Amino acid sequence: MVKFALGSIGDSLSAASLQFYLAEFIATLLFVFAGVGSALAYGKLTSDAALDPAGLVAIAIAHALALFVGVSLAANISGGHLNPAVTFGLAVGGNITIITGLFYWIAQLLGSIVACFLLSFVTGGLAVPTHGVADGLSGLQGVVFEIIITFALVYTVYATAADPKKGSLGTIAPIAIGFIVGANILAAGPFSGGSMNPARSFGPAVVSGDFSQNWIYWVGPLIGGGLAGLIYGDVFIGSHSHEALPASADYA
Repeated sequence: MVKFALGSIGDSLSAASLQFYLAEFIATLLFVFAGVGSALAYGKLTSDAALDPAGLVAIAIAHALALFVGVSLAANISGGHLNPAVTFGLAVGGNITIITGLFYWIAQLLGSIVACFLLSFVTGGLAVPTHGVADGLSGLQGVVFEIIITFALVYTVYATAADPKKGSLGTIAPIAIGFIVGANILAAGPFSGGSMNPARSFGPAVVSGDFSQNWIYWVGPLIGGGLAGLIYGDVFIGSHSHEALPASADYA
C-alpha cells in the first residue's frame, strides 16, 4: 500500500534539509552537464546528425558514469536521488515526505536547467538536444517505454539502497544505478530517448523552448517510479516498519 507522508514545512526548511537541496542541485547539475554534454560532443565530432550505434554507446556510457559519480557525491547528504521519478518512487514507499520531495524536485529541475544553460554558453550557442520519440512511434508508446525503464531504475534503487535488508549490497548501489541507466539508454535510446528522469528532459526543453513532447518524460517516469516504489516497498519490504524521513543517506 502507498505510504505517503506529508511532512511539515518546518522540517523541510531546516538547515539540514537545505543542505539536502543544495546537494541535489549540484549533483543533478553535474550529471546533466555530462550527459547532455556527451550528446553535444557527439554532434560536434560527427557530420551526421543521426545517432549511430557508436554514438549511442558513447552517450549511454557517459550517462552511466556521470550518474554513478553524481549519486556517490550526494548519497551521504541527500541520498543522491538526482531524479524526480526516484524521489516520487521513494515517497510512495514512505522514505521521503511529500513536502521535502517537492523541494527535491525544485532543486533537481533547477540543476538541470542551469546545466543546460551553461552548456549552451560554453559551446558557443549549440542547440541543446531535447528528448523525443522516434519517427513512427506514438506518444503512448514512448510513455510505455519510459514506464518500463524507469521502473527498472527505481526498482534497482530500492533493491540496492532503500531496502533495510540490503546489508553490504548498499556499497555498490551507485554502480548498480549507473549501470541500469546505461543499459536502459542502450535499449530505449533509439525509441523513446531513454530518459527515465523528468529533470534530465526538462532542462533541455527549457533552454531550447521545445516542450512539444516533454509530457512523455513526466508521465512515463513518474508512473514507472511510483509502481516500483509500490511493488518493492509493499511486497518485499512489506511490514518492516520504518519512519517516513525527509531524506537519508540510506536511500539513494
